[in-house]
Amino acid sequence: MEGEEKKMERLEKKEENMEDVGLKELSKKLKEFAMERDWEQYHSPRNLLLAMVGEVGELSEIFMWRGEVAKGLPNWKDSDKEHLGEELSDVLLYLIRLADICGIDLGDAAIKKIVKNAIKYPSKTF
Repeated sequence: MEGEEKKMERLEKKEENMEDVGLKELSKKLKEFAMERDWEQYHSPRNLLLAMVGEVGELSEIFMWRGEVAKGLPNWKDSDKEHLGEELSDVLLYLIRLADICGIDLGDAAIKKIVKNAIKYPSKTF
């Protein structure tokens, strides 16, 4: 058991140090994670997309039958919010890995898309 406790302590310390991590750092960590487990052979664009779609399904299940929910989820239990965070993270991590495998700089693509949307849907403020 002591080995497990030390492992958990190390994971918690890593967690504390990852508060403001960016997309490139997440991409690097995901690549290292996959390489350490020899999973890269399974990380084709198709497989990653299908895995992400599965995670989106799990994310959807959390909201199913709840109707509309208030911003900030004030009436949710902490355990429900934690579960939501886990499923959101799964979707994000698969998306980042998919972008990396496809050679897409997701941060750059997102900024470009925001600019395109600003042109397509101009602000109504003067």
